[in-house]
Formats: sequence, structure tokens, C-alpha cells
Amino acid sequence: MLLFIPALPGIAQEITVFKNGEDGYACFRIPAIVKAPDGELLAFCEARKYNCNDHGEVRIVLKRSSDNGSTWGALQVVAENGNLQTGNSAPVYDLLDPNFRNGRLFLFYNTGSNASEYEVREGKAIREAWYITSTDNGKSWMAPVNITTSVSRPNHPSINPDYHFKEDWRGLANTPGHAFQFSTGKYRGRIFIAANHSAGPPKNDFSDYEAHGYFSDDHGKTWQLTPSVNFPGSNESTAAELSNGGVIMNIRNPTGNSKYRIIAVSHSGGSKWDTVYIDKQLPDPVCQGSMLNFKTKEGKNVILFSNLKDTVSRKNLTLYCSWDDGRTWKVISPICTGSAAYSDLVALPKFEVGVLYEKEGYSRIVFQVMRFN
Repeated sequence: MLLFIPALPGIAQEITVFKNGEDGYACFRIPAIVKAPDGELLAFCEARKYNCNDHGEVRIVLKRSSDNGSTWGALQVVAENGNLQTGNSAPVYDLLDPNFRNGRLFLFYNTGSNASEYEVREGKAIREAWYITSTDNGKSWMAPVNITTSVSRPNHPSINPDYHFKEDWRGLANTPGHAFQFSTGKYRGRIFIAANHSAGPPKNDFSDYEAHGYFSDDHGKTWQLTPSVNFPGSNESTAAELSNGGVIMNIRNPTGNSKYRIIAVSHSGGSKWDTVYIDKQLPDPVCQGSMLNFKTKEGKNVILFSNLKDTVSRKNLTLYCSWDDGRTWKVISPICTGSAAYSDLVALPKFEVGVLYEKEGYSRIVFQVMRFN
């Protein structure tokens, strides 16, 4: 039986990593976390300068921990867009590039103007896609690379003559949370980022949104889009590797037609979606979730999932587990029964799992360890 309980006795069950009002920022939101090859934890989020709005002056910041999350270092700005928006950080380590034997960290993110998401959906502004890389675990970074024409389909030739796609994608966002790299099988080495977009004019039921993904088979030199998930309204998504070399995406549904998660499954590494359905095992109040491939101490491969186990309010952050590639899910443990929101999962040593999540009305982002027992 797989059971997770709060961290070891004598250790605080949660550690505040980012707190509103500190380091010169009014609000911290949208957590993402990865573990470096040397075991260091890297926690990312959006640092919002003046308020908690999604748009405005927003930077991506990083804190690091060398003791499995018990303490965290100073805040570091890693991506910015002047006094405009930078967000939706999606970090992942490429551990299979022979040119970087100690691994190379990718950080995918989106930029935008000082316009709301609705104004973007109206076509009044644009969201672009970028990545930066680091070979020293995020202490320094290479120059940003714009991959918008490879992973999006905007129609804004006045901004860039290459942004002239008939699909007319407007809203654009990475997962948010960590991306992943295929570790085995036919697609071993593929870097995969779950994402979503809106297309055409906004619709009141949010059906202008659809989830999608993008991937690279050559360590970031070129990028390919997956097909869009055939479920109007599907948007924020998280992805994990399946045991047969496929990919599963677990997706938010903002339309209101069902307060459950949407699942999309591909047996071809994301080249096409074989199955798309509503999973009534996973209630959701319309919020983000996180998936993680995890190996138990018995050597079993499982998929972990965190989201808010509620159909009305953003509360009851819960950890689930699937032993059968996401076909069935079991509640493993509550993480936070009160107010919570976005979360991200990371595998730790000794078969522990770290959860970085928003708490108490978005007032802080905390880290908590769940121990295998």
C-alpha cells in the first residue's frame, strides 16, 4: 500500500518559501519546482510587483534549497520583461544531452504586455513563448530564446511579420509547473511541455480555449506542436510519462459543464491524442493541478497528482496516486484541508515527495514534504 504522511517528526510540516510583501513584491503566485542532479531544489514562481493580478509588472524568481526544503536561500530574478509581464514558468532538466554531462536546466516561460487575459483573447495584445538554459543549476543563464513561431500560432503581423498564422491563437500559457523529459522507450530524451491556448474571439463559456503540448527531440534545437486536445474549453494542463512511452495530460475545465478534470492520452509521445475524456475520479473547482512520475521503494512506477479535491472552492489540496497509467486514481493523503490553490510536485530522496503550493488566499507559497511509509 502506498501511503504518504507529513514530514518526519520534529521537522516543520511546512516551510514558507515566498511570502507576499517580502523582497519588494506585493504578491507571489504560480509555483514550480525541480530537483537538480546534485539534489538541490529549485523553487520558481511569479513575483508580482504591485498586486496579485496576472498582468502588470511580473518577473520569474527563484529560491534554492540544499537541505531538501528545510531552508531556502535568497530570492533571484531569472526572467523579466522590463515592467511588463513574464510568467508561467515551466522548468525541466535535460539529463540526456551528451554535450552537458551534468545536465542542462531549461526554463520555459511566457511574456506579455500590460493587458489582461481577456484583452489578449480579444486580440488586443499577444503572449509570446521563450526559454532560457543554465548549466550551473540556475545560478547563471544563457540569453533568452524566442520559440513563439514554433510552439504557437499567433496572428499579430504588426508585432512580428512572422506572427501571421490563420489559426489565430491569442491567449498562450505553459503548464504552469514543471515540464518533463521522457526517460525510457522510443521517445527517450524528448522534452515535453504541457500548454494551452485560446483561438479566435473570446467565448463566454471559455470554449475558445484548448490544451496542447510541445516537444523537442534534439535538446531544444527545434520544437514541434502536438495537436490541440479535442475538448473545447480545456486549458491549464500538466503532463507525465506513461509506462509504454506515451504521455498523459491532466487538464483544467473552466467551462462549468463538469467540475472534474479532463484527461488526454497519447501513445505516440504526443504526436496525436488517442483518448480524451472527463475523469469523475478527480473533482476540481477550476484550478491548476500537478502530475509527477514517481518510483516507490519497491521499484514500482506510479503517477502522482495534486489538486483541490472540491467542486466549489479552492481548498482541500490532495495527493492522489495511480498505479495503472492514470486509468484509476486513489486518494493518498490530504496536503492542506484549508485554503490552497496552485501546486507543483517534486521527487525527493528516501522516497519522499515535496509539494510547493499556494496557501491562505494566495498570501504565501509553502513547501511541504510527504514521506513514503
